[in-house]
Amino acid sequence: MKISFLTYEPLPQLSELASRMDRLASLGYQGIELSARHPPDYSADEIQDLSDRFHLPVVSLLSGWSYSNEGLCLCSPRSEIRAAATKRLIQYVHQAARLKAVLVVGLMQGLRSDEPDEELAGRRILDCLRRVSEAALQADVTVVVEPVNHLQVGFHHTVDEVAELVRQVGSPGLGYMLDTIHMHIEERSVLQSIATHGPKIRHFHLCETNGGPFGSGNLDFSAVLGALRDAHYDHYVSVKIYRKLAWEEAAQQAANFLRQLGVSFPGN
Repeated sequence: MKISFLTYEPLPQLSELASRMDRLASLGYQGIELSARHPPDYSADEIQDLSDRFHLPVVSLLSGWSYSNEGLCLCSPRSEIRAAATKRLIQYVHQAARLKAVLVVGLMQGLRSDEPDEELAGRRILDCLRRVSEAALQADVTVVVEPVNHLQVGFHHTVDEVAELVRQVGSPGLGYMLDTIHMHIEERSVLQSIATHGPKIRHFHLCETNGGPFGSGNLDFSAVLGALRDAHYDHYVSVKIYRKLAWEEAAQQAANFLRQLGVSFPGN
């Protein structure tokens, strides 16, 4: 099991990305998860050069910035917005291809305020993802849909719902992932969801139930990591902390916490 660290906001300066990669590598992290935006502040080749320097691969790209900042939405009633959202995701696919990363889609599905009709929204999301997954397949990239809780995204909240969406698309270019904070809200059992879906998922976010420092909420980290091992999950687990701690303190706290649970962290 390989541990990566999730960076929420785009980093406008390449020097800042280099500094973070250097620190994360020294802490023993084995990858970094970045937020994509358009236009990019620097090229995928420049990011890859840093990954090679610090031996820290970019494991995935988050796409939600394009909803929050560009208003691009897969369920929009406006066909031109759906087309622009699809185009943007395909651009991110090509960036992910250069980095050998997965592309995460969650927020870009949209909210109920974008389209109140769930069935209609679902058809639109399905149609857009078919085109994105075709591009992903050609680029040898996996796009993963993230089940996001109902307070943050309008559609496909549970793992079963996202798994069914992926089944309907029917492309090897599209998969799905799990995130413990969303599972804590939407699933009857986090551990059962991992047991059921763990062998099939392509990415994983490890997040405390309150989004804060590890150990400050109710997540049973040992049980979650054990369930992943039992499911023979062998991709990256991204540390996700977005409350109460600045990024470096969060990275250090999570590394110490996980090391105490027996997770291998070769850094200092």
